[in-house]
Amino acid sequence: MLKRMFVAPDPGRARLRFAARAVLGIGLAVVVCFVAGHSVVAAVTGGLAALLALFTVADATVRGQAVTTALLPAVGVPVLAAAAELHAVPVARDLAFLAVVGAGVYARRWGPRGHSLGVFAFMTFFVAQFLHATPAQLPELYAAVLLSVLSAAVVRFGAWCYERRLPPAAVPAPSAGRGLARVTTRQAVQATAGAGFALVLGQLVSGQRWYWAVGATWWIFVNTASRGETLVRGFRRVLGTVIGICLGFLVAVPVNGAPVPTAVLVAVAVFGIFYTAAVSYTWMMLWVTLLAELLYGLLGVLSPGLLALRLAETGVGALGAALAVLFVLPVTTHAITDAWIQRALRCVHACTAEAAARLAGSATADPAPRVAELEQLLGRVRLSVAPLVHPLNPMPARKRRARRVLALLDDCAREVRGLVAVAADPEASHDARLAAACWRVESAVEALTAGRLEPVSSPAEPPAEPALAHLHGLERALADLAEPLGAPSGSRLVGA
Repeated sequence: MLKRMFVAPDPGRARLRFAARAVLGIGLAVVVCFVAGHSVVAAVTGGLAALLALFTVADATVRGQAVTTALLPAVGVPVLAAAAELHAVPVARDLAFLAVVGAGVYARRWGPRGHSLGVFAFMTFFVAQFLHATPAQLPELYAAVLLSVLSAAVVRFGAWCYERRLPPAAVPAPSAGRGLARVTTRQAVQATAGAGFALVLGQLVSGQRWYWAVGATWWIFVNTASRGETLVRGFRRVLGTVIGICLGFLVAVPVNGAPVPTAVLVAVAVFGIFYTAAVSYTWMMLWVTLLAELLYGLLGVLSPGLLALRLAETGVGALGAALAVLFVLPVTTHAITDAWIQRALRCVHACTAEAAARLAGSATADPAPRVAELEQLLGRVRLSVAPLVHPLNPMPARKRRARRVLALLDDCAREVRGLVAVAADPEASHDARLAAACWRVESAVEALTAGRLEPVSSPAEPPAEPALAHLHGLERALADLAEPLGAPSGSRLVGA
């Protein structure tokens, strides 16, 4: 975990810029709220709205990100109004909260924009419970949300829009299917069931802080697609919360809401959330927990007993998520893993074909977007395989096979990147052997995605010509993949 935090690569310092911009955007939002004469409660609401606007919006293009950011208040304001108006009617409030949970997860079927709007809707309802918002506070809270989202947009799209200099991010297409065959639909049902369990049990634990349990269940379901992914994420959430609470005893409790040190520590926690999110969910949860503790200190209610209660409610939420994924329309790990591996392999072939066409002199061939898509797909493969390589996985043979598959897919990606770099050279010449090598790659991919048992032929030693060298390296990696993927169950890494 420490290695992932401090040694994880950060190409182009993307994570560093992401985190630094978040501190600026959220800081500006809070300052604007205070300048406008808003209360601490409104400033906290605005700061969290800015955090979500900077953290969750992940459309492929800057234009798409701007549209999604503009839509956030349209979703958040009605939900905030419902949460505040129903605060004094517990049954209606709870049913509305569960409806927001289900709709928020279901919205993922519309891609990154649906995901962002769903998260913003849920967190708006959650924040209303966190701050015990009342109808009388709504005008001020509306203004804080609008000002804060605008402030975040000014920083993100005006002052520091580093994405404009980058190629559009490739976003894998959402999985197909209809009705309960669609993963997002099944997860919406699961999340609602898990949140319902967490809500009831969380209220038995605490009638004041029950929403922590619902929040834990919700965030465990975010960015997961299978039973294994959700269970691993639940474990990491609890672990990060435990470490964050321990850190809170050392930092947040002694500070006890003092304005200047709290402001500095909040900035550090925000930076930590954004900087670690891509590499370690445990570390991110550590910083989220510390941020919550600092905010409670600022509101004057932080105590050791409150920290213990947060841990208990987090455990309730993790239990709700675990029960939901195990017993309510379970989505097996092998099904998700199989789908992502096959999509990654097909993308490997598409990258190779585009690069070969570029080397052959095609003016329209452009392998760069395919490479970006491959990186996104490999990220999804790593996420889906995470339960199999987790230290607590009791099946060493499957763990070894999963690690072998990940290593070979990384080899494929490395060779593809090398091939694309050669194709980008205007002086690179076309070799007649490229067509034959690309045909062998296509055949290898077809064999692997079809789950054939016959091994793929491994090529001879690669020649000195760079493009062919990368193609032959790719062929070798695909040939080696035939063994771990060529089991009777196809490319599935776990049993049924």
